[in-house]
Amino acid sequence: MEILFNPARLLFATAKDVVPVLALLVFFQMVVLRQPIPRPRRIVFGFFLVLVGMACFLGGLDLALFPVGRSMAKMLTENAGGGSAVSWTAYGWVYLFAFMVGFSTTIAEPSLIAVANKAQEASKRTVSAMGLRVAVALGVAVGISLGTFRIVTGTPLYLYILVGYSLVAIQTMVAPKVIVPLAYDSGGVTTSTVTVPLVTALGLGIASNVPDRSPILDGFGLIAFASLFPIISVLGYAQVAQWMIRRKG
Repeated sequence: MEILFNPARLLFATAKDVVPVLALLVFFQMVVLRQPIPRPRRIVFGFFLVLVGMACFLGGLDLALFPVGRSMAKMLTENAGGGSAVSWTAYGWVYLFAFMVGFSTTIAEPSLIAVANKAQEASKRTVSAMGLRVAVALGVAVGISLGTFRIVTGTPLYLYILVGYSLVAIQTMVAPKVIVPLAYDSGGVTTSTVTVPLVTALGLGIASNVPDRSPILDGFGLIAFASLFPIISVLGYAQVAQWMIRRKG
């Protein structure tokens, strides 16, 4: 609860991260390009809004999103295992919760909405913005569910990553070329402001409450699943769409 009593400290910490970026932009504008800064008052006001917004967002993560993710994971794992080692099949509600969190947070992800709208605009509506968002959200949901299964069972992370990227490589060779760059970008835009905090808290919460699991060794890694599986789902979405078009033709 320290943030509630030290908003100035949080604002200062945010400024230390953002000011170097602004300084770099000003340096290139004035020294390298040798051009005056357009509308400096508007830029200063916008920079101030960025600082306040990021500070409020970081405070909200610590006060709300991280505790909610940890508490939900704790309650679900306690109900499943009761503090003792049990079969992975007893954690059905955990997998379902991970699926729903992955889908809902991805659908609400601002960066994905922006990319999907731009993809629809650039493709002249050949790519559906909502279809792309749903495909990415399903990929994240499946990935996080599989990631929680990995935490519960304690299986090595690298096995999932090797198999996943092998599948991506195969799909890349046979999927429509126009969708490949968009699919790879979709894996990156999912790991942003809304998804990452809840998914990280979920992984740490599950690993802290499943018997014989380490928060450091097992709690992290869900973000890798959230980045990998959207690529698979978007490539698969394009392959299915291409197959349906060929069948109609």
